[in-house]
Amino acid sequence: MSNVRRVPHCSHWGAYTILVDDNRIVGVEPFGPDPAPSPIIHSVAEWTKSDRRVLQPLVRQGWLEDRGASDGRKRGSDRFVPVSWDEATTLVSDEISRVARDYGNASIFAGSYGWTSCGRFHHASTLLKRMLNLVGGYTGHVDTYSIAAGPVILRHTLGNESACGGGANTLDNIAEHTETLVVFGAMSPRTSQSEAGGIGTHQLETHLRRIAERRVKVVLVSPLRDDLPDWLNAEWMPIRPNTDAALMLGLAGEIVAAGRHDRDFLDRCTSGADTLLSYLTGTQDGVVKDAGWAAEITGLDATAIRTLAAQLVDSRSMLTVSWSLQRAHHGEQPFWAALGLAAMIGQIGLPGGGVGYGYGSLGGVGAPIQTGKSPAMSRGMDAIRSFIPVARVTDMLLNPGTPFTYQGETRNYPDARLVYWAGGNPFHHHQDLNRLSEAWTRPETIIVQDPMMTATARRADIILPASTSLERNDLAGNRRSDYILAMHQAVAPMGQALSDFEIFSRISEKLGVRADFDEGRDEMGWVRHLYDLSRTDVRERLDFDMPDFNTFWEQGFAACPTQHNHTYLANFRADPQAAPLATESGRIVLGSAALAQLGYDDCRAHPAWIPPAEWLGAPGASDALHLLSHQPKGRLHSQLETGPSSREEKRNGREQVRLNPDDATTRGITDGQTVRLWNDRGACLATARLTADQRPGVAVLPTGAWLTEQAEGPELAGNPNVLTLDVGTSQFGQGCSAQTCLVRIAPHDDNPGDAIEIYQAQLTALLT
Repeated sequence: MSNVRRVPHCSHWGAYTILVDDNRIVGVEPFGPDPAPSPIIHSVAEWTKSDRRVLQPLVRQGWLEDRGASDGRKRGSDRFVPVSWDEATTLVSDEISRVARDYGNASIFAGSYGWTSCGRFHHASTLLKRMLNLVGGYTGHVDTYSIAAGPVILRHTLGNESACGGGANTLDNIAEHTETLVVFGAMSPRTSQSEAGGIGTHQLETHLRRIAERRVKVVLVSPLRDDLPDWLNAEWMPIRPNTDAALMLGLAGEIVAAGRHDRDFLDRCTSGADTLLSYLTGTQDGVVKDAGWAAEITGLDATAIRTLAAQLVDSRSMLTVSWSLQRAHHGEQPFWAALGLAAMIGQIGLPGGGVGYGYGSLGGVGAPIQTGKSPAMSRGMDAIRSFIPVARVTDMLLNPGTPFTYQGETRNYPDARLVYWAGGNPFHHHQDLNRLSEAWTRPETIIVQDPMMTATARRADIILPASTSLERNDLAGNRRSDYILAMHQAVAPMGQALSDFEIFSRISEKLGVRADFDEGRDEMGWVRHLYDLSRTDVRERLDFDMPDFNTFWEQGFAACPTQHNHTYLANFRADPQAAPLATESGRIVLGSAALAQLGYDDCRAHPAWIPPAEWLGAPGASDALHLLSHQPKGRLHSQLETGPSSREEKRNGREQVRLNPDDATTRGITDGQTVRLWNDRGACLATARLTADQRPGVAVLPTGAWLTEQAEGPELAGNPNVLTLDVGTSQFGQGCSAQTCLVRIAPHDDNPGDAIEIYQAQLTALLT
């Protein structure tokens, strides 16, 4: 072992040391200060296997022959032709110039949404947009697939989205002061493994242990019992999916009916409260929103709802809402209804009280708040203002020129002739993939830049092989991480792969903008520069000392200044006039004048229960199951899908779909059996896993299986997005509605084989 090198590194699921012997990864050790390192770090050697890597620049044969006139329906089936880097970058720069000249820069869609690397320098999306801004701009996106409707409604009702991005009460504050904790959705170590931009220490479990030690009353409102660790001994309220807003409003209605709502807080700190109160009391529509009303919608016990309503005002109570709840039709409503309920209780701004969003959805949400400047590459000034809501890609491609609404504004979809996707896989994370497949035939040219031959790369015209983070130098860290972490190159690049920075530098040179793109710095020059910007900021503004760059680079990490025991909106509560919010009233908005004027029926002037397009209470849904597609345990999205931690969660070569035993018995399904899931949008195969830890009527199929299609028949790997609904959450938020999805499930006797092996065979056919 004397020749083994120890290489500090970081990925989205945490920091670690890579052990390298002769350009080969022989082990991974967790970051010492991390109390709960993710097991996914032990799968990173999978990136160095050639099976699914893009090893050289490739061009689709039909596109190479006919360029923009080629048949887009052959994407995914045409074979690829290897080309040199010089030819590939010439083709790319020529296409950017052609589309900008002939159609305008808004016709270049810089999709580039994904989690390729946590590195703050080699950040594919930022570097792509930096380059395109230097040549006239592009159409981009706003918000994320993970969270869109939630931030939109909170910007309007709280003035910004910080409450769902790590700015609400920190978990240490909750662990020490809360007496009743109600978890809507989840607060799971499974999802807190990951953090955008990397993470130094995973702290969720530490705080949950403290909550258990203090014997805090914990109530889990979720269809899944294991959305909290079992050792918390939480009371489980197995709610129907997509009905949380009704429960929140029913709880608020009970508090109001008992005359226990905090009128002083409502008068001082909110606007439009009377609008919400008239809805709760039935004055507005003749329907009283109480426990009985909520029980009928949610499938919960009315007595349990009444008991919880009393507990919320009898104790210091904290409401937490996971991001997953707003990834549903009318997803704005549970976020707004939780705010309305917390306002009725009146504990917003008190230690351990109020409401917060996203705890456990990422590893850094609820952690001590990093107060320094996080390292980040700049995309520069936007040359044009052209964007779409992130999940409306298919709508844009199918309906150029048609109007869409977002945050009360009406805009038109651009005519996207060129799609450049760097570091992402929409054929994993987008909804209704059969609809996306049709839309994907429309652009004249599609460029994909990625280390892996993903389902999206297979459907490209030009593929540029990017290196993984293991094959270049970078640094990690963000506003939710307590460390900046060095990411040393561990192994040589595979094949002809280049770093994202080098690829864009070469294209920028052919576009005549390289000097402005790289500013005269090479890779290590930029890594040093970004670190020094953060170091200088904390020294000058906070009088906090971080090590110089050479020391940081050698030891592999630098601690950042953090704020512990944070109480959200404490100053606002103390004096709303002195610390107003950036809302229409300067206060928390419970009844919105702006939304009243807009008159949307799917996002009203107050939080409301609006039945989603598909749910278990809908007519004709009695034989359907509600499909939830959550983050998998053994990987992040579609990354490292073939790694050991991911394979451990598969059976019979495909993803497992969780079913309640009662639902399985009714359908003649046994544990371990191959099953077919289908609806009007598509079909896929999965392996049944039976568990009593979820309510009847619910099926759970994790995201991330690599889309593996056949000429006819269901998708083979268990990708839930061949089934999910592709509509905006509302006219106001336009987020994704992935969790609003009804399916049928039945045994499938014909097992076509291991989906991973089938995908590999399909790749071989495209490349030979």
